[in-house]
Amino acid sequence: MLLPRNPHALPTAQGWRLHLPASAQSAYRYAQIDDYTPLPRHRFLWHPGSSLQVRARLSASELPGTWGFGFWNDPFSFALGLGGMGRRLPCLPNCAWFFYASPENYLSFRANRPANGLLAQTFAAPRLPSLLLAPALLGFPLLFLRPLAQQIRTHLVARLVHEDACQLHLDVTAWHTYRLDWHPNQVVFCIDDQTVFKTHISPQGPLGLVIWMDNQFAAWRPDGSLRAGTLPNPPAWLELTDLHVQP
Repeated sequence: MLLPRNPHALPTAQGWRLHLPASAQSAYRYAQIDDYTPLPRHRFLWHPGSSLQVRARLSASELPGTWGFGFWNDPFSFALGLGGMGRRLPCLPNCAWFFYASPENYLSFRANRPANGLLAQTFAAPRLPSLLLAPALLGFPLLFLRPLAQQIRTHLVARLVHEDACQLHLDVTAWHTYRLDWHPNQVVFCIDDQTVFKTHISPQGPLGLVIWMDNQFAAWRPDGSLRAGTLPNPPAWLELTDLHVQP
């Protein structure tokens, strides 16, 4: 069951409305609904063969931060069961989603893939036990040494994490029907019943369903530079109707 994760995600007669209040301060703000927050990853609900369809529109075509909808494994979580969260350590990313990232973001491990803007995007990585990755957390400060971070990004992460993405050009302030069909060896993305992207980079399950908007950014660029933070934002909203998810 999809549930709101903060008061900025509200049910409506037709579906959901996510909104962010305006602020000139760079505190983290988000609105999210999902079906996985209290669960450990092995109990996430969705596997290859699943599909998502939703009709959506945004308050503006370019917003600071990120927004989107699709399936993912919440790879960067560090939840230990507190506050109703599932017990999760960070892991390698697996996802298939429609994803928007403002220009401050750089969310690709390859120089030949789009890293921000409106994307149809997938990541697929081996399901290594989180405890095997835990020692890498101790070396996280080394990522701020740009030459070393560049080598890790190019020769380790890019080899472990397969990805594919297509830049989309669309008036997101108008209503559109978005659909993704996740198969074992392919993911198909459609908008208004027209196929816009197909890829054989298909994530491993199980994954959780997430719909969100926020004001954060993250950028790990090909030169190894690493930045993350939050952005001031105008009032913003994401409206959703006709949401259907099928196994």
